[in-house]
Amino acid sequence: MAATVEELYRNYGILADAKEDLSKHKEAYQVILDGVKGGPKEKRLAAQFIPKFFSSFPELADAAINAQLDLCEDEDVSIRRQAIKELPRFASGENLPRVADILTQLLQTDDSAEFNQVNTALISIFKIDAKGTLGGLFSQILQGEDVVRERAIKFLSSKLKTMPEDIMTKEVEDYIFTETKKVLEDVTGEEFVLLMRVLSGLKYLQTVSGRQQLVELVVEQAFLEQALNPADTDSVDRLLQCTRQALPLFSKNVHSTRFVTYFCEHVLPNLSMLTSPVAELDIQLEVLKLLAEMSPFCGDMDKLEANLTMLFEKLLEFMPLPPEEENGENATSEEPKLQFSYVECLLFSFHQLGKKLPDFLIDKVNAEKLKDFKIRLQYFARGLQVYIRQLRVALQGKTGDALKTEENKIKVVALKITNNINVLIKDLFHNPPSYKSTITLSWKPVQKTEAAAAVVGVELCVTDLVFAEQRGGFRGGRGRGFGGRGNRSRGRIY
Repeated sequence: MAATVEELYRNYGILADAKEDLSKHKEAYQVILDGVKGGPKEKRLAAQFIPKFFSSFPELADAAINAQLDLCEDEDVSIRRQAIKELPRFASGENLPRVADILTQLLQTDDSAEFNQVNTALISIFKIDAKGTLGGLFSQILQGEDVVRERAIKFLSSKLKTMPEDIMTKEVEDYIFTETKKVLEDVTGEEFVLLMRVLSGLKYLQTVSGRQQLVELVVEQAFLEQALNPADTDSVDRLLQCTRQALPLFSKNVHSTRFVTYFCEHVLPNLSMLTSPVAELDIQLEVLKLLAEMSPFCGDMDKLEANLTMLFEKLLEFMPLPPEEENGENATSEEPKLQFSYVECLLFSFHQLGKKLPDFLIDKVNAEKLKDFKIRLQYFARGLQVYIRQLRVALQGKTGDALKTEENKIKVVALKITNNINVLIKDLFHNPPSYKSTITLSWKPVQKTEAAAAVVGVELCVTDLVFAEQRGGFRGGRGRGFGGRGNRSRGRIY
């Protein structure tokens, strides 16, 4: 039978006056629990009164939590908010994981104020018992509905980094790592990115050994033991996602060798056949950029010569021979296109791996092919010089806002690309070839000391810079950008 407002107040008074003898007034507390069966006024009062005396009646703990949970699911949003606000008061001892589980389920609400209330309540109990709260969150991530799972992962991704150090102890971080590994056995691409963000933020994984553990996790997800199917967009997407997650982890002590090897053995041979997972993404340039960024951190390779040979052959594909000097119908044929963005990536990667086998161009490439390569380099270098002069003239005297127009932004990046290629080609023209020069890849953040300091902070890339000497122009494609499709069914990453 539902309690009335008057009965709720009367029994509240009995309990409030009882002070130390509360346990003797079980009937009074039961009346308050019955308030959840009443109307809106009774329910609002019950939402406040039930948690106030909860700890004094352990034998009614289950009934009290269930009553509060009923209020958390009420049709009246104001009642739900009040009940959710009070839920942390039930989070003590063995009840805390259950409360965390309930709050995690409540993340599925579409009411923004209610959603914020749930987040606040979860943070509140996290500070009481981090490990217990995580138990509730991970329980729902592993077994809950998709919308609950998604929002619980996003909660961890956004909120853990805000927790104070005394809450995020080594024991808590170990628990997060262990449970996250279980979740990673069956995730979508978006979930993988969010969970890697969670793990990357853990303090004890900031060490060299910690970053190596994270790389091992990414390697497992990337399926590097399997050949790549270039026509399968999910397989290509998985490789891109995993490589992007691994990139920030690489250093002189945490090597990129397995990824670089995989790109040389499985990606470069299929470069022209790769299917882009996202419309308007230049997939060939994207993978070449990733390879270039990883190459400085490559360690010892088992098949270094074979991988260098693959890079060399792919570089030749993008470095055309000069047009034949002949009369007749072919004399007016169009100049070959010089694809600067592709060549920058491939030259840089070749330059980085070439340091490990400096005699490659001398002893490992036959004389005829080496001669052909130098002819291509010379032709490319001539085109570069013309293009660099055009760009410098176009940008001369421009500063500040003038450099921030879309056209000039592209020209600034084009100049960076062509200067980079010029430096690398000069190294290879040394006898013997040199691998000592250092450059900053054109799409990496611009250094203030560089000539383009006026556009510091603008990260750009030109996806298909094309030089045609007789036209004296260039065109710039879209900037590098990538977004997950977000509609994959769950299945070990895809």
